Amino acid sequence: MSARLRQAFARAKGENRAALVAYLTAYDGGRAHSLACLRAVADAGADVIELGMPFSDPTADGPAIQAAMGRALAAGATLARVLELAAELRSVCDVPIVLFGYSNPIVRFGAEAFAAAAAEHGADGVLVVDLPPESSAFVRAPVRAAGLDWIGLVAPTTTPERLGRIVAVTSGFLYAITLRGVTGAALGEGDADAELRAQVDRIRALSDLPIAAGFGVRGPAQARRLAWCDGVVVGSALVEAGVRGPAALAEDVGALREALAR
Repeated sequence: MSARLRQAFARAKGENRAALVAYLTAYDGGRAHSLACLRAVADAGADVIELGMPFSDPTADGPAIQAAMGRALAAGATLARVLELAAELRSVCDVPIVLFGYSNPIVRFGAEAFAAAAAEHGADGVLVVDLPPESSAFVRAPVRAAGLDWIGLVAPTTTPERLGRIVAVTSGFLYAITLRGVTGAALGEGDADAELRAQVDRIRALSDLPIAAGFGVRGPAQARRLAWCDGVVVGSALVEAGVRGPAALAEDVGALREALAR
């Protein structure tokens, strides 16, 4: 586990709160706007930043992140430029950076070249949504060899057998998906609570890695319901706030962080 990720989750635990994992799509609104938003999120208290790598067909994502990726690509986003943006962010803050995205841009870039560049540009981990454990070794191996964490996803439908395979290749933290569907769908009152607790219990029986819950967290109310987890991931709501600007983002991050106190 990378030192920055380990310290981020340990610090949140020591402060008796869940860690806030904040997602933003790189280059949304252009390089300068994107960097300003990322800095605002870091300065407002996000514990981990998931930096979305734009892709034209983000099948696991809902309308907000799909639109953000479209805007980012229109603004000239490439994987090389996203890595440069990560380096710019790293030069001004020490918040852990997890590169979040899909396999196609990494395949085109070259898995070994991507892993080396990600480490060189200050990333701490990689999460690739469409690479299950059976198919991920060609990216996972160079990522781990470069000293980065490989973040695994666990869904409500994950079977015990598959859970074991996911846990076996995961480092950094495990991402527990809270609902069936795409990012941005609101977590309804009472939805997924018992199922998620059972899912987390199954994970904790196999791993002592931190567990961050995400998908469906639209604001402080949903975040508060999940504050018993080690971390809570917020994406679509922050992407939408970013359209309004860095000040709006900072306000939302502050409210979310406050809601994660136990």
